[in-house]
Amino acid sequence: MDDVTTAGAPALRMAVEGVRAAEFAAVPMLEFALRITNPDGPEVRSVTLDTQIRISAARRAYDEPSRQRLAELFGGPEAWSRNLRSLLWAQTVTQVPAFGAETVATIRVPCTYDFEVAVAKYFHGLTGGDVPLEFLFGGTTWYLADGRLRATRIPWDTEADFRMPVAVWKDVMDRHFPGGAWLRLGRDTFDRLHAYRIRHVLPGWDDVVGRLLKEGGG
Repeated sequence: MDDVTTAGAPALRMAVEGVRAAEFAAVPMLEFALRITNPDGPEVRSVTLDTQIRISAARRAYDEPSRQRLAELFGGPEAWSRNLRSLLWAQTVTQVPAFGAETVATIRVPCTYDFEVAVAKYFHGLTGGDVPLEFLFGGTTWYLADGRLRATRIPWDTEADFRMPVAVWKDVMDRHFPGGAWLRLGRDTFDRLHAYRIRHVLPGWDDVVGRLLKEGGG
């Protein structure tokens, strides 16, 4: 095997072609179909593909309900022009097996409903439409040249754009948390809520929060 080199290396091209909710996953997860082409390149033996996915928040429009729900991320109307920024969503590593002219790989991205995480707030705040995504690639390509195994780094400027329907994210969350959402509480706050629930003999946490909201005029 030779050291990392670019001599006669494959010039891989990437295109994200679709997304779907992962079937039978233990946690909420999306699967992106990535077509990798190797035009006129040597045989690829494997690829260790590093992927960074970013949300290009400034590349879509927002209706008024979405702006209100996203105020925690981007501020009030006067602040949107300077605060509407790209958000890092995920960083993954995908092992791609041997292929010739092209192949389709699956990039798996776990999703969270933790509202302490910015991307969860962002997805939840959207009322519809698409989410503009940027896929930035790196990693190593292993290939055969002159009967020898060689390796080369994937150029840093290898990237792809994709517009993901908001409905896809909402669908995967509904599969795992039908009709629900998650809030993370401090342990002391939880203990106080638990004591309140027992004291008032309330059957569930919705009943606890609903009663507190009613008492507070919410």
